[in-house]
Amino acid sequence: MRKTRISSPHVTEPPPKTWSNCIVVGNQVFIAGMTARSGDFHTVANADAYAQARAIFAKIKHLMEAAGGAIDDVVKLNVFLTDINDREAVWRARSEFFAGDYPVSTLLAIKALVHPEMRVEIEAVGFIGAASA
Repeated sequence: MRKTRISSPHVTEPPPKTWSNCIVVGNQVFIAGMTARSGDFHTVANADAYAQARAIFAKIKHLMEAAGGAIDDVVKLNVFLTDINDREAVWRARSEFFAGDYPVSTLLAIKALVHPEMRVEIEAVGFIGAASA
């Protein structure tokens, strides 16, 4: 099996030789920690945790589709919050993207993300075809 880097026109690629947003190995999809950064590398303006989470789940959806899957093929989420009180806002956003059996999920409250305006970061693991199996 070989790994394949996946990109989407809807998700800004990181600078060269830093990291990959999405790697596929076989039918497994690994998505790096996504944040609400836009194409110009600015966090979504005036974004609360709900808006940031929506932007992030949209990126995960686009990357899963670019990999040949669907968002419901996501089986694992790791959610990082700078304020644990934002968890319900993230759950609300999550409910707008997932149906049926939700992915298993880990939620961590952390001190900070790479930029102070970032409130949420989410990484995902998926298996292409899992939702239809």
